[in-house]
Amino acid sequence: MKYSISNVMVAATMLLTFTISSAQIKNSVTENVKIYGNCGMCEKTIEKAGNLKNVASVDWNKDSKMASITYDSKKTTQDEVLKRIALAGYDSDTFLAPENVYNELPGCCQYDRESKIAVKATASTMNYENHANHANHMDMTNTAMKEMNQLSSVFDNYFAVKDALVSTDGAMAAEKSKTLLTNLEAVQMDKLEMDVHMVWMKVFTNLKEDAKHIADTKEIEHQRERFINLSKNMYELIKVSKTENPVYYQFCPMANKGKGANWLSKENAVKNPYYGSMMMTCGKTVETIK
Repeated sequence: MKYSISNVMVAATMLLTFTISSAQIKNSVTENVKIYGNCGMCEKTIEKAGNLKNVASVDWNKDSKMASITYDSKKTTQDEVLKRIALAGYDSDTFLAPENVYNELPGCCQYDRESKIAVKATASTMNYENHANHANHMDMTNTAMKEMNQLSSVFDNYFAVKDALVSTDGAMAAEKSKTLLTNLEAVQMDKLEMDVHMVWMKVFTNLKEDAKHIADTKEIEHQRERFINLSKNMYELIKVSKTENPVYYQFCPMANKGKGANWLSKENAVKNPYYGSMMMTCGKTVETIK
């Protein structure tokens, strides 16, 4: 087989880039993992999804379907890298991509998904399997409870900020937002279920930024302005999370200089955080999240 000079140069450049990237990762661990895909387009998507500057680097081979993953063991894990790749549409033996994401891949990238066939029970294994199923159910329940407990403090302090804005109390809004910021930073991302994890990665930075702005001032108008975006991102997170009670998504058409703005509430009755006593009941519930 003949290789053109340009092809060799491209391959050498890619290898050099991966080598430099890996060398910049501290506390590095390198592991080889199978990731399913088909073509060069898959390769670009897989590597882009898995790479994180100075934290993780992925080199995927479309022929062997093997990926060399180098990561900073103090900042991330192999599972975290594989989750990001799965959320981009590519299965590994550890994580399956969401069905809707896989279906949106270009036709040339839709690899054959290996079926997962359950082992058939035999008389000698029935008791063991029943015990295992019960244990698995308990593990799933415990995981869901831990996730809910992690995020419940985030949601509770969001509602506390909202209540302070309803009361037009800038000092209280700042205090509650400081607590919210602490709650956000305490969440262990790797303990979240995959659908929640995906949204968390998308909204976390913006949630922190808006919470910090509200915490750093007692000026009520600025706090209300930042609360618009805080509520937008909190809505995305609460939609995929497990909550014990219904949450009401409400809308005021007068807020945000007449553009309208939303907020979340534990009560169906409208108490407007953007105007307080000036227009307490201006707005309506547009969605009930259960």
